[in-house]
Amino acid sequence: MVVDAQLQKPLRPKDGTAGIERPKALMDSIAEDPRHLVALSSRHVVSSRQFDRDTLTQLFRLAAQYESTPALMHLPLQGKILISAFYEPSTRTRLSFESAWHRLGGDIMSITDPKSTGMAKGESLPDIAEMFNNYGDVIVLRSNQDRAIYEMLDTLRIPIVNAGNGIDEHPTQAMADLYTIFKWRPELLDPELPANRRVRVGIIGVPNRMRTVRSLLLLLARFSSAFSEVVILTDEAQPFDPGQQEELAEQGLSVRVAQHLNAELPGLDVVYINAIAWVGDSYEAMGADLKLSTASPLKQEAIILHPLARGEELSTDLDGTPHNWYFAQARGAVFIRMALLTCIVRRISEVMDTP
Repeated sequence: MVVDAQLQKPLRPKDGTAGIERPKALMDSIAEDPRHLVALSSRHVVSSRQFDRDTLTQLFRLAAQYESTPALMHLPLQGKILISAFYEPSTRTRLSFESAWHRLGGDIMSITDPKSTGMAKGESLPDIAEMFNNYGDVIVLRSNQDRAIYEMLDTLRIPIVNAGNGIDEHPTQAMADLYTIFKWRPELLDPELPANRRVRVGIIGVPNRMRTVRSLLLLLARFSSAFSEVVILTDEAQPFDPGQQEELAEQGLSVRVAQHLNAELPGLDVVYINAIAWVGDSYEAMGADLKLSTASPLKQEAIILHPLARGEELSTDLDGTPHNWYFAQARGAVFIRMALLTCIVRRISEVMDTP
């Protein structure tokens, strides 16, 4: 029987891009400076704009330390409680946050349906935040409302992490995206990187309607010396909010808009594809003509990143190729979130030799 034959096959080995050699190389390339991580203690995480280059670099180092040492010697979040409040469907983000918290030794209370909370009875977000203060040590919030997290901030006495708010931002996803890029090429962290070693990034998406793209661009700008150009691939006439592109340019990030995917692919080193945006209260697939497969004219050494549930925009025939870094991207999200959560819950001294 087919089922019997499938069960007799050995488990597939881990993809090399997710092995410990990549994060270890990244960790070894960064000098430890825990001061930047200590400063994250008890901080809310709402926007990519909160993070500077040095803080991000140290977060990447700690994430790489976690990833290259899977068996922790001690559990820094033991006795701490995470409130995982996901008022919008999620697999990767919710499970990676919860996996991160469990790996650090903490306990979790999960909300996966707003109808099961006081929101269904008309309870305000500030009142919900007040209740959360009494029940946990950190909140991770996912909502399809842009303003939801901001409406809770004044009431909160415990840190909150933005896990995606409408079309506004998704900062920890952007951290996971950059962490993946720097594992691929640690030399990109060098602020004096020669121009001929910089890479070109293509983003298939719409910056003013996709929170992952918005946050990613903000973090790419923190490392503008690593990227010769970012090409936004979209068929929309106005893909930016007013001032959005100018903000990136002020930080030295060169951004260009193009419509013809196959004309750009041969010159791209990193291809980031996002095909889903929030429209009203539901998702909408976008850029139907912008698809990737093994037939696409990809640069031989180019890597592909994809932060969301896969649709027809990304063919499964790429899974077995060296272009596939999207599975490593999903794996790495656990470790970057472990690093961030450790810091904001004031337990960084238990992981690093801080004074």
